[in-house]
This record gives sequence, structure tokens and C-alpha cells, in this order.
Amino acid sequence: MVSPFLNGAVAWDDLKKLVEFQIKDGIDGLVAVGTTGESPTLDYDEHIEVIRKTVEFAAGRVPVMAGTGSNATTEALDLTQRADEAGADAFLLVAPYYNKPSQEGLFRHFALLAESTAKPTPSSSSSAATTRSPCPSPKSAPKASSRSPRT
Repeated sequence: MVSPFLNGAVAWDDLKKLVEFQIKDGIDGLVAVGTTGESPTLDYDEHIEVIRKTVEFAAGRVPVMAGTGSNATTEALDLTQRADEAGADAFLLVAPYYNKPSQEGLFRHFALLAESTAKPTPSSSSSAATTRSPCPSPKSAPKASSRSPRT
């Protein structure tokens, strides 16, 4: 879902209208600040406020997934924890983009984030930015003994 702007700021009334429109038209869930949205143009407080307001406007009628991915694991962890506190039902994570970690690096990134919450943490990636999939092939996956049971 897009985050509407007016005069350089998030248009909260328009965000509420978008949430209502989507729910009225039968959407199964909402994604706030997703990977195709404008998360790079929001500061951290705005990012979390869009999530918090989307949760508020949805009012439990549909689940809200919060985009909390980042190319920095610590940043993604902070966003995930803050979005959890804001009431999100799940967290959309992304493979670290542009710095292109190894498969082991991807595994550790996603494992840490998944272990930070009891809620779902689905992931997506842009192969142009990452060159790696968050779902490794069996040959490149870490050994089973090092896997987290949550990932």
C-alpha cells in the first residue's frame, strides 16, 4: 500500500481513506511501508508512524504486515522491534541490498530477525540489488545443525 504525501509530509487522512478503501474492497491484509513503497523517503519515526496508523486504521479487521527490511541487520532489527510495539501482525523482510552478503550472511541476517519475534517474518528480495535469494539452494544452505527452528 502506498503512503500518501501532501506538501512533503505523510497525509494521514488520505492514509486512513486508503486503508478503508482496501478493506471495503475485500483485501485480505495490508502491507505498510513495503519494499515497493516509499520507505527510503521516510525517516525512522515516520516509518513507524505509518505502521502504527495503518494498524490503528485497520482496527483488527485485517492483519497488517510491516515492511521492516534493511540492508543493515541492526537497522532491520530496530525497525522490526519498533513495528512489533506499534502492533504489526507480521514483518516483511528483505535480503540486504547492494552490499550483497554471502548465503551464510543472508541466513544469519534472517535468523536473527526471525528469532527477535514470535510473529511471521516472510522475506522478499530484489535480485538486481542482492544477486542472491533469501531461499538458498540445498548446496549453499548452512548445515542443519546451525539452523534456527524458526526459519
